[in-house]
Amino acid sequence: MSVKSIGGQSAHPTYFPCQIRNLIGVVLMGVLSNMIDLMAVNPNINPPSPIGPVPNENQMKWQDLEMYAFIHYSLNTYTDQEWGFGDESPDLFNPSDLDCRQWVKVCKQAGMSGIIFTAKHHCGFCMWPSDFTDYSVKNSPWKNGKGDVVRELADACREEGLKFAVYLSPWDRNHPKYGDKEYIDYFRNQLRELLTNYGEIFEVWFDGANGGDGWYGGANEIRTIDRTTYYQWPETYKLIRELQPETVIWNDGGDRGDLRWVGTEAGNVGETNWSLLYKTGDTSYPMLHYGLENGDAWVPAETNTSIRPGWFYHESENEHVKSLSKLMDTYYKSVGRNSTLLLNFPIAPNGRIHPNDSLRGIAFSNMIKKVFECNLVKNSCVKASNVRGNSPMYQADNVIDDDESTYWSTDDDISTGSLTFDFDKPTSFNRFLVEENIKLGQRVKKFSIEACVDGKWLALTDELAGNGDGLTTIGHRRIVCFPTVTATALRFNVDDSKASPVISKVGVFLAPELTPDIPDSGEKRSSALRIFFSSPTQMLIELDKAQKLTAFRYEPPQNSKSGTITHYALYSSTDWTNWTELASGEFSNIVNNPIWQTIKFDPVDARIIKFDAIRLYEGDRMAYSDIELVGETQED
Repeated sequence: MSVKSIGGQSAHPTYFPCQIRNLIGVVLMGVLSNMIDLMAVNPNINPPSPIGPVPNENQMKWQDLEMYAFIHYSLNTYTDQEWGFGDESPDLFNPSDLDCRQWVKVCKQAGMSGIIFTAKHHCGFCMWPSDFTDYSVKNSPWKNGKGDVVRELADACREEGLKFAVYLSPWDRNHPKYGDKEYIDYFRNQLRELLTNYGEIFEVWFDGANGGDGWYGGANEIRTIDRTTYYQWPETYKLIRELQPETVIWNDGGDRGDLRWVGTEAGNVGETNWSLLYKTGDTSYPMLHYGLENGDAWVPAETNTSIRPGWFYHESENEHVKSLSKLMDTYYKSVGRNSTLLLNFPIAPNGRIHPNDSLRGIAFSNMIKKVFECNLVKNSCVKASNVRGNSPMYQADNVIDDDESTYWSTDDDISTGSLTFDFDKPTSFNRFLVEENIKLGQRVKKFSIEACVDGKWLALTDELAGNGDGLTTIGHRRIVCFPTVTATALRFNVDDSKASPVISKVGVFLAPELTPDIPDSGEKRSSALRIFFSSPTQMLIELDKAQKLTAFRYEPPQNSKSGTITHYALYSSTDWTNWTELASGEFSNIVNNPIWQTIKFDPVDARIIKFDAIRLYEGDRMAYSDIELVGETQED
């Protein structure tokens, strides 16, 4: 249940209109003016001392961005892959209508405050004319080799008032020296180019994918590295600080950057989310997803996800752009859980953001504005259980004054407390927003919210939480979603905190109802197939009769990484004797983003399909969530 009665608590008293209560208050103040000298009012009482690690200035500026865009665009766009192998020809890069200003305008209308661009993805192809490799746009047909996508995008961002940032993959499947010490010099030279030639950079993003299969200048082999030592991150960070002192660094390695990954690309962080980690050491999924209550470093969460299932453009995903309700769910589970949202917009082969993506992004921005345009407690009467030093500097009204520098706080020896908001009339709402002044540290460990409905206090819980009521940490921003209630008052309680709470903002809103999505954003489920296994790594599918097939689709397991297939081979037969290889290759990024994988091939008459797991991420038995065969007349 999302709403329940609070047993043993008194009902809310009969309410009066707010104006009448104010008038009564003025009269009483006049009557009691002779008692002012008895009150311990001190407008200059010291503020609360910071608790634990606190954000630096760069981290605060970054947190205030809230939402910004990823742009994925490279040779992968033209090979229909998520990860390029490194052997793709630069001749493939020749967009007919590349328009970075269109990207920026779409992102700005979608509510994005900046853009992070994939200047170099794992394939090694550089989207700027790097002086240190021939594998770049300078050897492509686009603009006769005179183009610079990074330059055009950086300029367009600044024209429209958006921040600009770069993604530089540490892994390079093209470079012949990857895995050797020489490559690190190459990597830093490229980083220096990006950080000196394109103006102010608000974030540097280093992907966590490291080593594996690659072209490597023709070696065509597997190379492994020690991700904790190979890149020599401390020296690289020093270079970044020198060149871009106001940037933040995204990296989830043992040498901690300024920001952390949330352990998934599904678009959510834990309902409990501490902006803290340990300064050094490996990070497990729970640490990334929930943070650490007693961490010794401020490392806030950034939630990255795509507006489509994949990161790069795939024509087959044009009808699988995430719905408005799915995007709002993502917003509540990222920005609404003390994180920022990095939302990806892939670029189509023509060099523009596809209309399906742009229209959905703009609708997303408009819906956020609609939900939060009217704070229903803005003009309410608010009372606090305790005010620090009884000082107006820390009074309850500070949480509704639209001034982020002011806040409500309690005395040092009081780490709990409540704010009660009285409405002028019964008011309907279904969203609750609360923010801490994180400059003084993240403090709240547990809170609760109650609505006075028909004279009874009812507890409200987060309907999006996976465990319990979801009302634990707050941080920069916490948004709670629940079924619509109509109440005469609302009460916010800090039930457990590291020290006196410092609450800077409270908001109550009425969001319109949205049609819920089916699981996986509309992905269809396959009909029953006769599937059996000839070995732990080989799947066979038998059809009643031969059919003309054009694609095979594989959905990896959703709740475990064990058995996830990363490399495959696919065969067909009509007689169980003669086999034709249809395709082989890699499901890139499938572990972090376990979405449907589509293997297309030339139309073939087949009655039996053989699917071999050449390599598993972990475990010794292949696993799947769903399988689908696509016929010539079917949509994929």
